[in-house]
Amino acid sequence: MSKVYSVAVLVGSLRKDSLNRKVAHALAELAPASLKLNIVEIGELALYNEDIDVTPPPAPYTAFRDKVRPADAVLFVTPEYNRSVPGVLKNAIDVGSRPYGQSVFSGKPGAVISVSPGAIGGFGANHHLRQSLVFLNVPCMQQPEAYLSGAGDAFDASGKLSDKTRPFLQKFIDEFAGWVERQHKE
Repeated sequence: MSKVYSVAVLVGSLRKDSLNRKVAHALAELAPASLKLNIVEIGELALYNEDIDVTPPPAPYTAFRDKVRPADAVLFVTPEYNRSVPGVLKNAIDVGSRPYGQSVFSGKPGAVISVSPGAIGGFGANHHLRQSLVFLNVPCMQQPEAYLSGAGDAFDASGKLSDKTRPFLQKFIDEFAGWVERQHKE
């Protein structure tokens, strides 16, 4: 039996029915058997503050770190706010990367998909996030790049993924599965 890689999925939108959350769920359904995607919730994390990150750290910090740490890979699904990532996602990255030298992200292969109802598909957020991932030592899948524009049309009224969007997401998650496997063999 081949290895199944666990993937911590961080969704940069807190809204229950956000397009980003819907895409994260769709990717989990489309993922090949070699990947198991798990959304790690980030909404309960207090703004990162080293003054409160003491022994013991706040319970939400510990719970978040304990969910990301054992994952084999990370997937970021993000909207774009002001040409960058939402503050809540940046905060989760800050919480996971601390205390210094104990980042739960270091060395995990990752990927970014940005999701937006707008025309450029969250291009700014996607690339801004990649800058942070370099510092965090997260080797990020370069191709295929994933900017889902016009995401309001990606799902029908019942929440089903559209036939137009399915091939795009399928190609992305299949390539990500191969990326994760290759990174773990090196």
